[in-house]
Amino acid sequence: MTVGLPGTFGFLLFPDFPMACLSAAIEPLRAANEISGKKVFHWQLIAEREGPIMSSAGVQFSPDVTLENCKNIETIFILSMPNAQFENQKSGYARLRWLDRVGVTLGGFSGGVFPLARSGVMQGHQSSVHWCYEAAFKSEFPNITVIDTLVMFENRRITASGSGAVFDVMLSQISTYLGNDIMAEVACWFQHPLVRDCGVAQKVPVRHTASTKDSLPKAIRDAISLFESHIEDPIRIADAAAIVGLSERHFERMFKLETGHSPLRFYRNLRLEKVRQRVLHTSDSLTEIAVSTGFEKSGLMTKYYAQEFGLKPREERKNMSTFRQMSVNRQAVS
Repeated sequence: MTVGLPGTFGFLLFPDFPMACLSAAIEPLRAANEISGKKVFHWQLIAEREGPIMSSAGVQFSPDVTLENCKNIETIFILSMPNAQFENQKSGYARLRWLDRVGVTLGGFSGGVFPLARSGVMQGHQSSVHWCYEAAFKSEFPNITVIDTLVMFENRRITASGSGAVFDVMLSQISTYLGNDIMAEVACWFQHPLVRDCGVAQKVPVRHTASTKDSLPKAIRDAISLFESHIEDPIRIADAAAIVGLSERHFERMFKLETGHSPLRFYRNLRLEKVRQRVLHTSDSLTEIAVSTGFEKSGLMTKYYAQEFGLKPREERKNMSTFRQMSVNRQAVS
């Protein structure tokens, strides 16, 4: 296989792939072709095997080619949920490694970074990972550096955290091949509010508020960053207050005013969010998860988890497993 002409893209779809990511990738390319009056960009939908494939929204797509038979493609992006695996893992991951060896650029959108990493082609690379998958990704791939930016371009690797970031990736491609004027017009066609630099950090919600972290006062942002960097080894609230330059009493009042929670409750919930990511997207034992998120015992973690999310970890993991099996059955029927 030879690498395809510039501007040829393949989108490797797994069952339940995020449909928003596919639309965010293809529509800007289509618009760029239309605006420029030239068919600069070409794309194909790829799957492991022939036959329709179901998206996250329940809409079916018919792939153009199988992964084994795809050719003349410059860049392949993987679109999937985090748990996605090839039916034939040996041949599927080997095919991705072969594509890398012959010079194809490889990327992953949203949960697609997981099968990309499982193939082994991300060793020595950094990856943009959506904040809601970060804990699960770090658990499965501790040797891959995770960054919190929307997008990461690095040595024939392109990773994007979510569908909005995918749009930014494609705007970057349009700028490369057709220039900034066409790129800006495409952005305006879709009322994309601004053309974001690839180094822009992801927006992360502050649980139970209408705020994002970057909208909070600096002292509170700094405290949350401290909490985030001390998941496995919790820091004392008094120490956090001192580091951000506030008395403990003033810090607690200010924190609750801005977030609606005491620092202690917020910090615990932050750790519980990391627990939940790993409950839903890894097979790690509850004991392993508890130890790595700063809970002395799995029983204590389970108690707080049920209070926060309404189900015990094992119950929610079982529900997710049932949902995934239903999805597999639906795909098989289709």
